[in-house]
Amino acid sequence: MFDRFFRLTENQTTTRTELIAGVTTFLTMAYIILVQPAVLSGAMFGFGTGMDFDAIMVATCVSAAISTAVMGLYSRYPIAQAPGMGENFFFVFSVLPAAGALAAVQSGATTAWQVALGVVAVSGFLFLALSLTPLREMLVNAISSSMKNGIAVGIGIFIAFIGLQNAGIVIKSPGTAVTLNTRFHSPDVVIFFIGLVVTAALHARRVRGSIIWGIAVSTLCALVMRATLHRMPELWHSELIQQSQLATRFAMPDRSLPIWQWFVSHPPSVAPTFMKMDIAHAVGSWSMIPLIVIFLFMDVFDTIGTLIGVGEQAGFIKDNKLPRARQAMLSDAVGTVVGACMGTSTVTSYIESASGVAEGGRTGLTSLITAALFLLALFFSPLVRLIGSYAPITAPALIIVGAMMIRNVLKVDWDDFSEAIPAFIVMIGIPLCYSIGDGLALGFITYPIIKFLSGKGREVRWLMYVLAAVLLLYFVFVRAQAG
Repeated sequence: MFDRFFRLTENQTTTRTELIAGVTTFLTMAYIILVQPAVLSGAMFGFGTGMDFDAIMVATCVSAAISTAVMGLYSRYPIAQAPGMGENFFFVFSVLPAAGALAAVQSGATTAWQVALGVVAVSGFLFLALSLTPLREMLVNAISSSMKNGIAVGIGIFIAFIGLQNAGIVIKSPGTAVTLNTRFHSPDVVIFFIGLVVTAALHARRVRGSIIWGIAVSTLCALVMRATLHRMPELWHSELIQQSQLATRFAMPDRSLPIWQWFVSHPPSVAPTFMKMDIAHAVGSWSMIPLIVIFLFMDVFDTIGTLIGVGEQAGFIKDNKLPRARQAMLSDAVGTVVGACMGTSTVTSYIESASGVAEGGRTGLTSLITAALFLLALFFSPLVRLIGSYAPITAPALIIVGAMMIRNVLKVDWDDFSEAIPAFIVMIGIPLCYSIGDGLALGFITYPIIKFLSGKGREVRWLMYVLAAVLLLYFVFVRAQAG
């Protein structure tokens, strides 16, 4: 049945391979189950937004499961979806204050977070409407081959950069923005390097499930080291212990509970946020319109970037076109609408899907496995919290995936500077802007301009000229005003 519907044989994969790929994708993005409620509730920042932490966690899992299942069944791609990082911070620090000001001056307006959810819902409906037109598929197909490969490379560097940050290898620096953490004897760094070496060695030996085995080894090391922090603290420098994620974030099981409760729990209720969005005030105020547009642009270009990046890595793009692009984009739009209804910020395609592709995932069956695991996570939240709460466990997977995606740099036409320069801008723009959408925007603006001035303007499709103009107007009159 699976072989016939998902065409496993045609895609040179098996049910076992898809299962491993689905589990890998889930494990590398499971952090969102804990991070999303911490962000939207304000717990991460030390203030309250009024949103219920447990309800957001359920909303995150359910919206991720539904949207990922739609992606798997409708577009049949191994791409998982969940509430997007970046969009959630914009929700808290930009949309909530604006929505709060609106609620304070307009009679009948609900709480700030309900108006903010209304903004997300409206952007999702617009995204859905846009996905039903041929415009978005035309846009994907209008992007040149060099630019597509540049996007894949940029996302690969971005993923690896996130991995290095999660591991504590790259840390913030007031003078240079980021710098190397020279405390290589830190527990976080030690666990990361053990996981990286094991994963890389297994991958080099072409061992199936190498990323999962690496995550398992890292988890075991974290458990052992965490135990030594209490029993033999003299083995570690006190300052290193206090500053390590292992001591502050790693969610060890509660030993006072029965062993089965270390892994299994009852899912909480989603009622506090379910269908609580205030659409009427989101569309009824001019102050909310720019925020709706920003969410729409962020979702559109994050999705396009992820689809192209993962598509290039998996070999889906043929003759510079992504088959079933409309179905994939429609799945993403449905995810945002479902997310707003459940009570969470914009749902989008996840670049961590590349980890599942690296394990051989090639069909929608991978996505179905990931979707099922998001639902199971509601019942196994202690186990998910154990792995997802400690970023150095999954950081090696991101490094390995980034290394594999960067090989697309060989497919960029470096002999044609009108292709190479915009592609290079995308490559460095995505990680340095810390945003797939913003990095793409830089490339999409410069590409037609450089082509035109170099006398090759006819090689650019008309849609790219229109897009460049729209993006310039967007940044000048919308993004700049919103801050």
